[in-house]
Amino acid sequence: MGLIGSLILGAIAGFIASKIMNESSGTLKNIILGVVGGFVGGFVFGLLDLNASGLIGRLIISVVGACICIWGGRKLF
Repeated sequence: MGLIGSLILGAIAGFIASKIMNESSGTLKNIILGVVGGFVGGFVFGLLDLNASGLIGRLIISVVGACICIWGGRKLF
């Protein structure tokens, strides 16, 4: 997946995570949250020895990771 595809997937994942966690955020924050969430989710799923393939699998991992990031941000601030 190219850079543009990753940013679009990140924006979608960040948007979904912000709705799940009842967080109001802008488009740029959603993109950043989704991309970072993809890394966090990949790390967490790797620790659990789980993996997902395909677009839907990456989206689920990114959403879970973004939710973890929102939760962690709430705990820190």
